[in-house]
Amino acid sequence: MPRNQQIHLDNRPQGEAVASNFKLVTTDTPALADGQVLVRNHYLSLDPYMRGRMNDAKSYA
Repeated sequence: MPRNQQIHLDNRPQGEAVASNFKLVTTDTPALADGQVLVRNHYLSLDPYMRGRMNDAKSYA
């Protein structure tokens, strides 16, 4: 099974987000159950709105 790379928010940014606010975590990909599929993402779209979601504040969503 392939390895899974995840980018976790390690600490909340103060101002502009920088690389030290995140950490790269590598895990084993879980075994698939019957009827499940494994999808590989080649691209990920990050939108400016996501910066506001990093704050520790109540939000509309």
